[in-house]
Amino acid sequence: MCTGRIDLTFILKAFLNGNDGVYIAGCKLDECNYTTQGNYHALKMVMLCKRILEYIGINPDRLVMEFLSAAEGTKFVATVEDFTNKIKEIGELGKNEGKDIEELKAKVDEVIKLVPYIKIATREKLLESISKNPEDWEKIFNFDYVKGLFENVPSYYIDPEKCRACGTCFRNCPVDAIIGGKKLIHIVDQEKCIKCGTCLNVCPPKFGAVTKLIGEPIPEPLPEDKRAIG
Repeated sequence: MCTGRIDLTFILKAFLNGNDGVYIAGCKLDECNYTTQGNYHALKMVMLCKRILEYIGINPDRLVMEFLSAAEGTKFVATVEDFTNKIKEIGELGKNEGKDIEELKAKVDEVIKLVPYIKIATREKLLESISKNPEDWEKIFNFDYVKGLFENVPSYYIDPEKCRACGTCFRNCPVDAIIGGKKLIHIVDQEKCIKCGTCLNVCPPKFGAVTKLIGEPIPEPLPEDKRAIG
């Protein structure tokens, strides 16, 4: 599989399943078998994930990415052995961090739910060119940048005064987080919402019923017996 296919969710689910470390091997930089340079994208994704792990209290050294060719079997074995020894030295997930494993898994699970939002928020940075100097890779994403991502997670709210039950957000929500119905004011199920902003983007401008909230309490949704549109 091309490392360009590496997704934050893949890495995070490995830790959610209790793995002590994640090793990713990709083609050498500038030797991509395709034209996508997917290994550069994977490198940026890995560096982002390392900072996320650090933010939620997991040792970022538990995640590593190596670049080598298919002909470098000896190097592959050596890097795997080095990483295995490093993980043995670090110890089991949670123990090195001084935290309960279930507590860490709960944090990872919360981050997984926010992956769509994280991808949108970091899209431009992930598209930026990257230095070939390994010493610069740690600078791609810093702790404060990731901290800001999590401190500014948006919520979406449908204004009952503006909603006209057109069903556009209901039909387009990728996770069925919109509770709708014919001639019923729509509401957002905040437990299901993945913060992707689709409802905001598709709501017809003439209604403008969807509001993006950051750092504000989400108003209580209307009870069902008060959602009818006359």
